[in-house]
Amino acid sequence: MWQPDDIVLISDPRVAAIPVRESGEELADVRGRLRLDDRLADADGSYARLRAGLLGRLERAERRLPAGYHLLVVEGYRPIATQRGYFEEYRDELLASRPDLTPEQAHVAASRYVSPVEVAPHTAGAAVDLTLCSPDGVEYDMGTAVNDNPEESDGACYTASPAISGEARANRKILASALESAGLVNYPTEWWHWSYGDRYWALATGSPYALYGPVLP
Repeated sequence: MWQPDDIVLISDPRVAAIPVRESGEELADVRGRLRLDDRLADADGSYARLRAGLLGRLERAERRLPAGYHLLVVEGYRPIATQRGYFEEYRDELLASRPDLTPEQAHVAASRYVSPVEVAPHTAGAAVDLTLCSPDGVEYDMGTAVNDNPEESDGACYTASPAISGEARANRKILASALESAGLVNYPTEWWHWSYGDRYWALATGSPYALYGPVLP
């Protein structure tokens, strides 16, 4: 399976070491402002909420896309219990399929795909999983589906994977150009995952602190 050697995973101690200066910014609803997919819809609508500052940046990114392209938001805020469940389920799958892994190695390996709850940007409303679609809502070819993990995609979920078509690579560049110009950063193991204001964003941009910490119920 292809994977680059120079990625800083979100489980890296340098990420957890970044302090948070909580801005107190409220969660805002994506509905009515950007296109929203319901594949991960939850009963209370958490998936459709993001910190107001992040949502505003996404709206700016939307306006920078070429004609015929639109952002399609799949998931935003995750309650802490949901995040913990995602992480532990994937970690346990890795341990079951690879008995050679120690618990510590499985923790790191799981962080390629799901953030440990203590540093997870989704629990802060600071991360968004999204893709590109046409005006009719048809998703463009991005090389893998949103949320394909490294094992099932054979590494094609990595943003810089060479194992995707030229069309998919071009579409990833379109997405990245719009989001980076609006101040977001990508988690390089997942082409669909972008964030602003969280600890990983702070590490990637050189900010001395994060703006958003976990949003408590």
